Amino acid sequence: MNKGYTRNLFLAILKHYFMKIDIDKIHTTALGAERIRRNLALAVDDVVEWCKNEIENADSSAITRRGKNWYVYGKDYVLTINAYSYTIITGHKR
Repeated sequence: MNKGYTRNLFLAILKHYFMKIDIDKIHTTALGAERIRRNLALAVDDVVEWCKNEIENADSSAITRRGKNWYVYGKDYVLTINAYSYTIITGHKR
């Protein structure tokens, strides 16, 4: 087995097991929901459910963790989620 393949496989396994957002713990505050709705111009009642759907449908390469936050990159937005509390902090258009 060549070293490049082994390294790529190892990195893929690490990402699969350690780079997951626990979707059941995702939440936000009332002010956070209003901020996300305003920033992304959403016309939905349940911002958290919208965010969960976007996270579940995101390509795994579109989800990264930097420091204390997860970043979910959608087609025209970025969601910021605290990695420890799973609070959706904000959403911004790209």
